[in-house]
Amino acid sequence: MINESMKIYTKTGDQGLTSLIGGTRVPKSSLRIDCYGTVDELNSYLGLLRDQEVNTPRRDLLKEIQDRLFTIGASLASDPEKSKMKIPDLHAEDVALLEREMDRMNEHLPELRMFVLPGGHQSVSFAHVARCVCRRAERLVIGLQDDSFVAELVVIYLNRLSDYLFVLSRQMAHELGAEEVTWKPRL
Repeated sequence: MINESMKIYTKTGDQGLTSLIGGTRVPKSSLRIDCYGTVDELNSYLGLLRDQEVNTPRRDLLKEIQDRLFTIGASLASDPEKSKMKIPDLHAEDVALLEREMDRMNEHLPELRMFVLPGGHQSVSFAHVARCVCRRAERLVIGLQDDSFVAELVVIYLNRLSDYLFVLSRQMAHELGAEEVTWKPRL
C-alpha cells in the first residue's frame, strides 16, 4: 500500500537520468538500465504466463520465478562500486529448481527431433515471447559483464530460464492439445 505522502512521480528523471541503488546517476539509455528494464519486461510476460488457465498448477512456481527476476533486477540496478545496501542474492538452488522442473516436464513430452515454430495456441505463444525476451535480457547482461561486475549466477539463471520457458511452451501445448508446428526448411 502506498501511503499518501509517497508519490509515484519524483521528476528527478525528467532530464533523462536515473539513480542506481547506491546513488550513482546514469543516463536512462545506459546498458545497465536496458538490462534491468528488459528483466522487468520479462517479469511482466511471466505474469501473463502465470495468469493463463493452463498454468494453474504452476502458478506458485511462476510466482517464485518472478521473485527471482526481481532479485536479478535489484542486483542489476545496484552500482557495484558504491551500493552499501543489502541486495538479495540468487542461489545455485534457484537454477537447480528450473532444471528439475524441465526434467519433470520432459518425461511426459515427445522427443524433440526438429525445431518448433512458436505458436499453436495463444497461451503457448506467450511462453515463446517470454523466452525471446529472456534471451534478449541474457545477451544484454552478458554485454554488461564486459564493463561491469555482474554476479555469475545472473547469467546462468537467465540462460536456464529461457530453456525452462521453451520446455514450458511445449508442456503447455501438450496440455492444451495444441499442434506443435515443426520447422520444415525449404531445400
